[in-house]
Amino acid sequence: MAHDTPPRWDRKMQQRLARGEAAALGELYDRFASLVHHLAFRIMDDEQAADRITREVFAYIWEHPDAYDPRQGTFRSWVADLTHRQAVHRLREAETASLSAGDRVPSAAVEAKIRDASAAARADYIVTSMPAPLRDALELAYFHRRDYRQAAAALGVTEDEARRRLRLGLQLLSTANAGSPHTAGPPGLGPAR
Repeated sequence: MAHDTPPRWDRKMQQRLARGEAAALGELYDRFASLVHHLAFRIMDDEQAADRITREVFAYIWEHPDAYDPRQGTFRSWVADLTHRQAVHRLREAETASLSAGDRVPSAAVEAKIRDASAAARADYIVTSMPAPLRDALELAYFHRRDYRQAAAALGVTEDEARRRLRLGLQLLSTANAGSPHTAGPPGLGPAR
């Protein structure tokens, strides 16, 4: 199935899950488990919580394959959105539970922590999802401290192309605080609030 374009793969996967094909869930898990776990860990900063969220996300997908709407985006983005919402839900629960009655942290501080973790997780997702040429240009510029001329030479492209790749990569990253179009699911995995 790797040769199928993502939208076709997405529709086939949804149909297979709806028919209850356990092999489809295994394939989906193999394809997206590291993404789910990484995003959950990025928000929760807790390995066990990330493991639990990974199980919850895949259980939800197995039980509700029709919640995915291909018109709203790719299966990958839906899975990432489910993960984000569930991790934020769990983080809110954990923050609320950890506060003693006499030592309440203002909800604004909790929400700021959630906002920061969410933006970082979304930026990670965007970087790992962007085309390799854009990702490579950003890595050279920001992790290796190369200017666009040096990046162009390292990538074997023109300086104009290096600038274009950097600009597009940065434009994609600027969407890290933007919301996602998917809204289906129960609390945590449900609509963003």
